[in-house]
Amino acid sequence: MSKRGIVFGAILSVTLVACTQQDTTQNTTRTQREKDSILAGSQIPGARAVKKTMTVADSAAARQARIDTSQQNP
Repeated sequence: MSKRGIVFGAILSVTLVACTQQDTTQNTTRTQREKDSILAGSQIPGARAVKKTMTVADSAAARQARIDTSQQNP
């Protein structure tokens, strides 16, 4: 395995551990959406894909809301 792969794996492991640990000093719980937004704004490899996925999901939800509204008010 190359040094780059080892470093990437180590960073990914540390990030995952840090994201899964609960902070006992604060009782704030982030939603999955908030966690994904933070990840999307980072420089971590794959963050652009997370941002793009969130954009596509928002577009689909908005489209479905327009369809639902138009069916309720013909």
